[in-house]
Amino acid sequence: MRKFLIIIFMFLGLTIPALANGNQVLPAEKGVVENIEYIDIDNVQGGDQNQVKQDVTVKILTGKFKGETVEIDNMLTGNPAYDIMLSKGDRVILHLEPKVEFIEDITDVDFFISDIERVNAIYIFTGIFFLMLILIGRKKGILSFVSIVATVALIFFAMTPMILNEVSPILASLIVCILSTIITIYLVGGFNYKSTSAILGSILSVGFAAILSIISIKLATLTGFAGEEPMFLYTARPDLDFTGILSASMMLAALGAVMDTGVSIASTINEIYLTDTNLTIKDLFKSGMNVGRDIIGTMSNTLILVYLGSSLPLVLLSNNIDLNKFFNLNQVATEITSALIGSIAILACVPITAIISAYLIKTKHAEDFDLQ
Repeated sequence: MRKFLIIIFMFLGLTIPALANGNQVLPAEKGVVENIEYIDIDNVQGGDQNQVKQDVTVKILTGKFKGETVEIDNMLTGNPAYDIMLSKGDRVILHLEPKVEFIEDITDVDFFISDIERVNAIYIFTGIFFLMLILIGRKKGILSFVSIVATVALIFFAMTPMILNEVSPILASLIVCILSTIITIYLVGGFNYKSTSAILGSILSVGFAAILSIISIKLATLTGFAGEEPMFLYTARPDLDFTGILSASMMLAALGAVMDTGVSIASTINEIYLTDTNLTIKDLFKSGMNVGRDIIGTMSNTLILVYLGSSLPLVLLSNNIDLNKFFNLNQVATEITSALIGSIAILACVPITAIISAYLIKTKHAEDFDLQ
């Protein structure tokens, strides 16, 4: 019965009253490259260097134009960040633009190569992840995968529409963090005081991270434009709160590590109490803190390494720029601040979860109210 209740709660979480963005998504289809011819272009726009153009023959594989063959120009500028280097047999994503606007039946369109199709690789590694999760985690692994799907769905179908409809990004992120925490921990850990303690500790810690993120953005004068993605988003939606989006991203980045810490502390205190029910709240709190001190080093290190790994080009850039200038770059300051706020949230989660777990587990006698 209670497992059924949590499934209902998941769907309620996915149907937050946030209106979907009214802008129509541009159509895209799949195609395969059948032939490529290279053409040199001399003195493009008065420049000194020649450019190369790929004259690409693409067979459309999906949609209304399935089976048709189109010729598409693919410019190569020599910049690997922007060039799409194609070979015969490559599968590509095609962007379609109607030549005549405001008509329902679009039959005359221009085709452009948006990018190489990469989703098949994602499917492969998702399958490997899911298979290993089942083989190693078994029932817990399946529940963990369900919680991951729920969290991703919350971000795409709840938080994203709210932010695009000008709901505060911080509020939207906080709602999603709360729902994700409740769904994940109750789904994996069951309905019990151990899980409740971990949820409360995690939510309070993420809330603390939200406050710190707001303060850090003000103190460090962070703009929210730490990469190309916010700039592209600004071009499409300049009305959005980009510092708020930055704060929301800091909260989401810290959530996973905070939940892990909260569950570890609560589970440890619960097991200690079941071993010796004569322990006091103070004794349980001390035990939780001792375990927490061991967790702190590895979890904080994990979070820092995640940020460093994702920002490795920035780290390499530090070798070619004055360090004083480097650490004051907006993107560098943003990454460092995000990592520090996540680490502080982990540190705060240890005592918060320890005191909540010690109190609830002791006073409620570690009663499990799982409604299976």
